[in-house]
Amino acid sequence: MSLQIDRVNPSRFDKSQMKFYIYLIPLAIFMALPIIFIFCHAFKPMDELFAFPPKFFVSRPTFDNFTNLFAQSNDSGIPLSRYVFNSVVVTGVVVLLSILISSMAGFALSKMRFKSKGALLEINNVALMFVPVAVMIPRYLVIDTVGISDTYFAHILPTLAMPVGLFLIKQFMDQIPDELIEAATIDGANEFQIYRKIILPIVRPALATAAILVFQQVWNNIESSNLFVTSESLRTLAFYMNTLASTTNVVAGQGIAAAASLIMFLPNLILFILLQSKVMNTMAHSGLK
Repeated sequence: MSLQIDRVNPSRFDKSQMKFYIYLIPLAIFMALPIIFIFCHAFKPMDELFAFPPKFFVSRPTFDNFTNLFAQSNDSGIPLSRYVFNSVVVTGVVVLLSILISSMAGFALSKMRFKSKGALLEINNVALMFVPVAVMIPRYLVIDTVGISDTYFAHILPTLAMPVGLFLIKQFMDQIPDELIEAATIDGANEFQIYRKIILPIVRPALATAAILVFQQVWNNIESSNLFVTSESLRTLAFYMNTLASTTNVVAGQGIAAAASLIMFLPNLILFILLQSKVMNTMAHSGLK
């Protein structure tokens, strides 16, 4: 039996795997081309940025685009580090709270019994169909009525609810056998202990995936800085980077925009690299064996 398994999925390289590499390597290279272009584009000098036909790879890499970016930020009166600090604080708080709220709500909707559970789940599913622009005015009215405009709460509260994250985590929790929870209850564990010691370790792949989705949504969000915040010192890096091309001249703005695109992209790439192993894990590898 083990011999048959080794033939189907050998632990080391085998010539039978060549057919997979023939398909996967060109596909991986094709998928990596946009990432390579972002890196090359950020280090291109001005003549290569405006070259025709456009160049994919950089011939003479330079840091001038990044130097101009920091100089532009210093001239505006607000240092770039302030925008970075705002983005890091807002994104970190939202990711932690959103994962906590989604996991607790997912546990309740998946494993607990109470009235209107089905209705609440349907409301969350309906929320998946709404794009952010559809709720822009209601969000503004709520934030203005509550009195949190021009504060960090204006960045944090509107983005805490993550319907897709709740749906994903709840679906993972549905795969956990009820017998596991019943056994923990018989052993004397309360609902919070079951959630913390049993449920969370099992659904780590779903939590990692939801964290990536939340991070991308909040890190690249410019809506809150544009609509709910008026103080420049409270705006995020994404908003500042989005305004660079329009606040500088056309020529210099292209290089600054290229450097800004790389800076905004890097955290997303690093986070995915750190969490991709957990994202790829299945429930069979997360504690159910």
